Amino acid sequence: MISIVEAMDDPALFGPWFRGPSWSGWRAVAKAAFGLEMGEAELAFFGEVAGGRSPPKSRVKEVWVGAGRRAGKDSIASLVVAYTAALFDGADRLRPGERALCLCLACDTTQAKVVLNLIRAFFSELPMLRLMIQRETQWGFQLTNGVDVFVGVNDFRAVRGRTILCAVLDECAFFRDDSSASPDRELYRAIKPGMVTLPESMLIGISSPYRRAGLLYSKYKALYGIDADDALFIKAPSRTLNPMLSQEMIDRALEEDPAAASSEWLAEFRDDLASFISIEMIESMVDRNVMARPAVPGARYHAFCDAASGTGKDSFALAVAHKDRESIVVDLVHEQRPPFNPQAAITECCSVLRTYGIRTISGDKYAPGFTADAFGRHGVHYRYSEQDKSQLYVEALPALVSGRVRLPDNRRMVTQFANLERRTGPSGRDRVDHARNDNAHDDLSNVVAGVVVAANANWGAGCFVTPLRV
Repeated sequence: MISIVEAMDDPALFGPWFRGPSWSGWRAVAKAAFGLEMGEAELAFFGEVAGGRSPPKSRVKEVWVGAGRRAGKDSIASLVVAYTAALFDGADRLRPGERALCLCLACDTTQAKVVLNLIRAFFSELPMLRLMIQRETQWGFQLTNGVDVFVGVNDFRAVRGRTILCAVLDECAFFRDDSSASPDRELYRAIKPGMVTLPESMLIGISSPYRRAGLLYSKYKALYGIDADDALFIKAPSRTLNPMLSQEMIDRALEEDPAAASSEWLAEFRDDLASFISIEMIESMVDRNVMARPAVPGARYHAFCDAASGTGKDSFALAVAHKDRESIVVDLVHEQRPPFNPQAAITECCSVLRTYGIRTISGDKYAPGFTADAFGRHGVHYRYSEQDKSQLYVEALPALVSGRVRLPDNRRMVTQFANLERRTGPSGRDRVDHARNDNAHDDLSNVVAGVVVAANANWGAGCFVTPLRV
């Protein structure tokens, strides 16, 4: 059987995509991952990017790569998927009706389409691979040798029960999902059982490093520089794996934002990022199976909302809370997910507010004229919070960590809190926000933080009243 490096160099196969010495570093990594013999220069390079460890003695089951941007990660990932899918010769090991799966799961649809286009190019432009396509789908294709190729967005539910030949987790340090606080680990746990029945199966995790948490970082701590024959971790700056990149451009990026550029181009895990609050702490505040609490006679209720247009990705969110003798009790977290009509969303919110006797609500300055007027038509004052959401998170933190807050059982809210990041800026001041990712949201955690601050301060300084329209 032709090796992956021979296929990479063969002009009749993948050679046209990997010409020249700039791919030499990746050839050395591929040889190590597949247990192939390495030359002296390749051994030296491998030691540099693998933390000084010795090459594995045979093909590994897991390869993890923390490399800078534009290092060629997507090109190599698509090569491995195409090579593994095309050379599979184990249909006799599959049950009747069973198909082996080669998949690449990315952090969002944009990234997934990049990898899908690269894989499609191999199978559409190489005659011997083109003949293997049995059926094409929107996100992949079926091959005549019993293999399905699929590229999509990370979702652990989509891979359960499948027989997995090859799995690539693309930019896994940036996986985000409102349904799970640790989607990277959930996906990893779902994939591993599917690889058991195929000895040649391989899992590849590739990403630019990010914060010192999550699956990629845990694999770095466990594998980098460690002589293991079943797993491998590679860590390399962008120019180490792609010397064609401009050093001047990277130097400029380092001057503008040293922390971000060190992560993106030098493959360093960031020291300026940390979780805002642990999922264990948030879970400890949740009253199980309590989705909402009815109004209590005599209680003074507070409300906070995060308005949205209904046409983007943000939800229209509302939280209601009151103080009892010991705690700040969040009674309700209400969400309207897009698409929706913003006027109808405000009407629904006002209906909720009436059940708690609330005639004043606070929120951000989103579409200030429209939002205040729309609430005013329902007899509700709308107050603009002078604190932005980062300040609200910081101000809510003491109440949260002291255990004085009781939360309803809302999974998306819990996940959003767990995925918040605390960033230390150049001035030393902390900022709290969701991850910079299309799948990351904080609408629910934002309104909970806002209503906790409001209930704690009884709508003290920091807000002003918008006159009610009559």
